[in-house]
Amino acid sequence: MNLHTSTQDKMKLVKTAWDKAPAGPKKDAALTHYQAAETAMTAKNDPDCLKSLDAATKALA
Repeated sequence: MNLHTSTQDKMKLVKTAWDKAPAGPKKDAALTHYQAAETAMTAKNDPDCLKSLDAATKALA
């Protein structure tokens, strides 16, 4: 499996977690990171995308 495929999978996992999260500041912070990840994904910048997804995951914790 290449890095890009695993990045797409992680995007889906984080999006699912975000969808299930209750509204509030943690969800808002995670959305900011998720949107940054989407931008990085569009730019084909997997390292930045993964970094943003990790930040989104931490924000939801």
